[in-house]
Amino acid sequence: MAKDKQAGVPILTRDQPAPKIAATTTLPPKAAPTRSSVVEPVRRDTAAALPFGRQNYTLMLAGIGIILAGFFIMSLDKEEFGFGFLGLTLGPLVVMGGFVLEFFAILARPKA
Repeated sequence: MAKDKQAGVPILTRDQPAPKIAATTTLPPKAAPTRSSVVEPVRRDTAAALPFGRQNYTLMLAGIGIILAGFFIMSLDKEEFGFGFLGLTLGPLVVMGGFVLEFFAILARPKA
């Protein structure tokens, strides 16, 4: 068995068996952990578990309301096949505004 010159660590080869290490001290046996008969529920930090905060959910609900309002505005158009101002211009713009609000609600960082 050769020794490494820098660290003094023995280098093992396949032909040589590993050196035997003598046990210097023995540790006392550890006592088995005791369990209480009352089981306490595991509490988790609910703020860290939810991906969105209260503000995110509020903005999402507002966005859904705006989208539904846009579809309602489109249904109010009295022109044939909905080709009036409400069906072609105002309603779709309101719906797009609702989707923009949804996009913002998803990407907004929840406040701690």
